[in-house]
Amino acid sequence: MAELSDGFIALPGGLGTLEELFEVWTWGQLGHHAKPCALLNINGFYDRLSSFLDHVAEEAFLKPIHREMLIVEQGVSSLLPAMARYEAPRANKWIKV
Repeated sequence: MAELSDGFIALPGGLGTLEELFEVWTWGQLGHHAKPCALLNINGFYDRLSSFLDHVAEEAFLKPIHREMLIVEQGVSSLLPAMARYEAPRANKWIKV
């Protein structure tokens, strides 16, 4: 299914949703695909997760370039255009530019 998709959107959900999101985001970080990964942050559902991910990057456990790969938008009208504009980083976790 991942091969056939043009991108990945996580709606509010539980652990299974998060596991799937982090898996495809990690694949992008490793350079296995160049597709956008996004959170549809309805009613601020993912605000705390987004803040935590910012903290992870601030603590240098996640490179800022990889943090920026995850698109977070409040509504579909802003999410879809953001995904259409997405460009994968030229560097992946192992290749630096």
